[in-house]
Formats: sequence, structure tokens, C-alpha cells
Amino acid sequence: MIKKLFKRVFGKSAKVKSLGAASVIPFEVHKVGRDGISYGAKRVTDGLQAAGFKAFVVGGAVRDLLLDKHPKDFDVATDATPEEVRRVFRRARIIGRRFRLVHVMFGEETVEVSTFRRAIDAEDAETDAHGRILRDNEFGDQEQDAARRDFTANALFYDPTTQEIFDYHHGYEDIRANTLRMVGDPEVRYREDPVRMLRAVRLSAKLGMKLDAATAAPIAKMKDLLANVPEARMFDEMLKLLLSGHAWECIKKLRAMELHHGMLPMLDVILEQPLGEKFVTLALKNTDARIQADKPTNPAFLFACLLWHEVLAAWKTKQDAGEKPIGALHEAMDEVLGRQRAQLAIPRRYDAVMKEMWVMQPRFEQRGGQRPMRLLGVPRFRAAYDFLLLRCESGEVDKGLGEWWTEFQDASEERRAEMLQPDTGPKKKRRRSKKPNATAVQAELPID
Repeated sequence: MIKKLFKRVFGKSAKVKSLGAASVIPFEVHKVGRDGISYGAKRVTDGLQAAGFKAFVVGGAVRDLLLDKHPKDFDVATDATPEEVRRVFRRARIIGRRFRLVHVMFGEETVEVSTFRRAIDAEDAETDAHGRILRDNEFGDQEQDAARRDFTANALFYDPTTQEIFDYHHGYEDIRANTLRMVGDPEVRYREDPVRMLRAVRLSAKLGMKLDAATAAPIAKMKDLLANVPEARMFDEMLKLLLSGHAWECIKKLRAMELHHGMLPMLDVILEQPLGEKFVTLALKNTDARIQADKPTNPAFLFACLLWHEVLAAWKTKQDAGEKPIGALHEAMDEVLGRQRAQLAIPRRYDAVMKEMWVMQPRFEQRGGQRPMRLLGVPRFRAAYDFLLLRCESGEVDKGLGEWWTEFQDASEERRAEMLQPDTGPKKKRRRSKKPNATAVQAELPID
């Protein structure tokens, strides 16, 4: 079938060889040149091949090059063992316990090198009660390594020396058809690793590829398996999704397939609120735009946006119950983060950043006296200010508040003095210094 496709697209001159179970696609067909490979990846493949080993650029890098995208990193697969790889390269270190990998360093670039692995038959694999594979890392050959990969588009091997692509599962054909297809039986592969369901949604949104019908069909009935995935792994996958540059498309797909309940369980509640949905939409689109423009992003900022309306709801409930505003806000933040942590293992290192941004929001309302100047000096001011602008744009607070702070930051001292409003905020009680009077001092003096 793949040969017929090449002849139809490229004419009779296209020559596709077969090598065992693989189709070998020449440069004349795929047009991915060696110059598209990073310096470090070429040094690794050249070095391993010169030492007598097989070595290929694999996975997402090959896929992205075929889609005319720029890969973020380049991974290499080889038949050399980790110890053999380390002997070839001076700046290399073996990492990992469950399955050993080698990191080879070339200046700022680190190339991850893995030894070919084989897939273990289900009856031989160590699994949990739900069929999730717990341990199956054993070395294998190139064909077995291809069978382990999740999607056909990720199961391609590129040789920078010959500029040929080795395709065991019609991945090249699927990429040309803009289709994301699971390698093997989707139900079996999802049961082995339920996170593949989330990866299917994320990659289809990120790459703009449609999910193959057979790949998408089992997801609805198997989504409950996500509850058995360790929290830390779920968080890692969520972070990849949110920082993919296509987070909004991913969230829409997750929601359509009812998969978001297992990741951010409160997200469905937020998206059902008019203000909440607009706010979250703006936050996700803003993050996507920054990532696509190669601007830095802070995961804590995005998590703060996703959870903000839950914090608002809890804050209001506590104030309605008679609690003081600031104390109620701190309790609401702890309550929301505690509930979320039970579902998704958001690291505590993000808590402080999120809380700082949340706590500063009511302080933006105070525009009198010295309060605005003190707020400008807070280290997280810029992040909290960006957060405020999203609230203004979503209609949660008046746009005039954001405009005031935008002008105040860059205004002259004279203009700032004009902008300050009457200080109506609560006054702090000054502590009177307890200086001992003369009589008391004299009373404490020793008597001669």
C-alpha cells in the first residue's frame, strides 16, 4: 500500500525498499535532509556508527521534521548498550533505574540515547490488577523497539548518514494522511498505559492531526483507568499538555471526550461558569501565544488561573459565614489547594507563587496613601498585575482598574500623586514604644 501511495504522489521514479518488516523511504521521497538534524544528534549517530553500532534519530523529532515543524530536541536509539555508548563519548552519563538511558552532552545540547527495547507479551509482563504494565524494560532489536512506540507517527527511524527513514508501521503514510494512529490494538495499549489516552488527545491537538477512529473509539469506555495512574505521572502529563502551545485546543478535546475529570477535576465546574470559562479561556490562549512566541512561561501562573474561580467561590462562602476578608481568603486558598492535591499532585513549590498572586488581587483595589507604592515593590507584582489584566479582560473586575495600574507603573512622581485616591483602607495601629520613665530607671539603679 505504501509503495502505491508513493507512486501516486511522486510518480514511477520513487523507489521504496523493503528491509525485513520495514519500508525504507529514501531522501528523494521524504525530503528530510541531514542538515535538519541537530549538531549533537549527528555527532551521536556518526560516532556510534563509526564504532560499529546502529544508530538512528527517532520519535517526535522525525515526525516534526516531516510535518515541517522544528523539533524541540532530538533523541537517538541504538543497539549499543548504555555502557557501550558511554565508552564511545567522553561527556556521557548513564541515568535512570527502571530503564537506563545515556545523556551525551555537546555544549548546551544534551542528546538522550536509548538502547532498543522489546515489548513483552502481556502474559509475561508485570501488571497491576487493571492490566497496567509496571515493568517491561528489556533490551531488544530495532523492529521490537518500533512495536513498543505508542503511535505510528512516532515509530520512525531516521539515519542521518544515508538520509533514509525506516518505517515498520506505515507511520509515514499516516503522517501524509494527517492521521494519528496507535501502534497495535488500542484497547491493549491503553490498558498497558492509560496515559496514552491523554497523549492521543494532546498530540492530535498539538499537531493538528485527526485521531484514527479505532484509536479514539475505546477512550470513552476506558477513561476510568486514569484513576490508577500515579499522581506524579498525571501531573507531568498535565504540565506537558498545558505547556504544549496548544493548551486551549487540548482542553476542548479533553472536555469533549470527558477526560478532564481525571486531570483537573474542578475544570469542568469552572468551564460551566460564564466568567470562569472566559477567564480560563483567556489564560490558556495567553499561555499558548507566549509559548508559540518562545517567551518564558511559569506553570504556577497557569495553575493559579485555572483554580482562581474555585478560590473565589470558597472565599465568598467564608465571608458570607462571617469571617474577615483576609483570613477567609487564606483559608479558601488552603482549602482549594488541598482538594486539588488529592486529585493531581501539583508540587508544593508552586503553592507560594500562586498564593502570592491571589493575595495581591484585593490589594489592587487599594489605590490610596502609600499602598500602591508598596505594592509596586513586591517581587511578584508583575505576575499579579498580568493576572489582574486577565480578570479585567474577562469582565470579572472593571477594566478601569487595570488601566489605572498600567498608567501608575510608568507615571512620573507628580502624576502618581495626582492619581492617588483618598486612603480609605484600614489603618494599622501604631505600636507605642514602651520607654521606661525616669522614675522607673532610677528605681532599677543599684544603691550605693
